[in-house]
Amino acid sequence: MDHFDLRDGVLHCEDVPLPLIADAVGTPTYVYSAATMVRHAEVMTDAVAGAGNGEPLVAYAAKANSNAAVLRQLAGVGLGADVVSVGEYRRVRSAGIAPEKIVFSGVGKTEAEMAETLAGGLFQFNVESVEELRMLSAVAAAQGRVARVGLRINPDVEAGTHAKITTGTADNKFGIAYQDALAAYAVARDLPGLKVQGVTMHIGSQLVSLDPLQAAFAKLGALIGALRGDGHAIGVADLGGGLGVPHGDDQPDPASPAAYGEMVRRVTAGWDTRLVFEPGRLIVGNAGVLLTRVIRVKPGARHPWLIVDAAMNDLMRVALYDAWHEMNAVRPSGAQATYNVVGPVCESGDTFAMARTMDRVGAGDLVVFRTAGAYGASMSNNYNSRLLTAEVLVDGGRWALVRRRVDLDDLAGVADPIWR
Repeated sequence: MDHFDLRDGVLHCEDVPLPLIADAVGTPTYVYSAATMVRHAEVMTDAVAGAGNGEPLVAYAAKANSNAAVLRQLAGVGLGADVVSVGEYRRVRSAGIAPEKIVFSGVGKTEAEMAETLAGGLFQFNVESVEELRMLSAVAAAQGRVARVGLRINPDVEAGTHAKITTGTADNKFGIAYQDALAAYAVARDLPGLKVQGVTMHIGSQLVSLDPLQAAFAKLGALIGALRGDGHAIGVADLGGGLGVPHGDDQPDPASPAAYGEMVRRVTAGWDTRLVFEPGRLIVGNAGVLLTRVIRVKPGARHPWLIVDAAMNDLMRVALYDAWHEMNAVRPSGAQATYNVVGPVCESGDTFAMARTMDRVGAGDLVVFRTAGAYGASMSNNYNSRLLTAEVLVDGGRWALVRRRVDLDDLAGVADPIWR
């Protein structure tokens, strides 16, 4: 469920008509519903309640959408954060997320990032290699601190999602190979400055079936038993994220958070660990739309080209992952047409859909790309010297600009550099 609904023939975000935002801020603009993201956070928290030993930690994957206003909304309902850079760490701390609710993931943590986050505090480093263990050990010893760690294990399980968002097979860069896990934990035990407290895995994003997750979790449970047999005190199991979200009537429906939670409770029964979850898209995906305006409709060989003012630099997911985004007119007439939907960037990859049957629109009309709250604005850029997309947060009948549109002077760089 989201809070984007037609009222008197006009699409609203909560109680705010989208044309009002377009007129005030311009297009393209991301528009987020606070009520939707808060509801999704509560649904996820409720779904995993009672799983594991102690209160589960639901650590929102900040990479999905790291806008400060979004992070503050999620901090307000008690979520923690999964971060993958020191920049994300600073953002989530500024938003009010407590250190004891933060996990630091990622395959390429630097020594400087380790030092800052260890000094600032966090729940756990999710370590992805023996080499990283050694670096973190040296950083912790230099500070006279102890770094709590969980080792990320690659279970070699095919997630059944797009290849570019699959993260748990032997050919992916993430984690320590399952067969090397016992040896890696033996190394960690002997390194100073480390407290080995957990094990973690994450196999991919936008999973619609629970089967790959269940298979991966079963392997994780077996590993926990083997590690305890070797004398390791494993008290934390980070199950990652990846549960998919609905993308529209023409796309497969993913398993529900409730079904996911039931599976987790069943598979992890007897583990005696605190569980950590890293949802991102699940929380914010359907809480946002990309609001764009039609520039013109151009005749095509098979179907007309619907050219909008949003482009691949504003929403990269289609070009990167062949992602599907439902498209709707803000003022639908009831008529439909079939278009090739494209943006103005000078790349053939700047194509959002081919032969898409959708609301009939014309020049000047407003259109939304649905399910754009995750990996939309956070991946946007200034290619073709286009202005960075604005972002708006709606809360009931009020709205606020939460990221301004960067002007051309900010993009130009230094015309007369000072040479050194």
